[in-house]
Amino acid sequence: MTVTEAVHLFVHGQVQGVGYRAFASSLARRMHISGWVRNLADGDVEIVAEADLPTIEIFIERLEAGNGYSRVDSITRSIIRSSGYASFEIEH
Repeated sequence: MTVTEAVHLFVHGQVQGVGYRAFASSLARRMHISGWVRNLADGDVEIVAEADLPTIEIFIERLEAGNGYSRVDSITRSIIRSSGYASFEIEH
């Protein structure tokens, strides 16, 4: 049985206006990760992701690499309680 973990991420850098939310959403869907992504007023991107821990680790590595247009300076993460999201959405 696979255990679902959840992480709360804040992505810092040049991550708005460069297609980063769409990149994160597409990546999450391909990796069967549920949760959401949204822009924050301070220029960061916030993500909640739910999947098994190895999948989450790979997801974070790919988020750090960015989409070719973004510049990721750092990602702050914390483990949170899983909410049981059914899909991955871009929130506005």
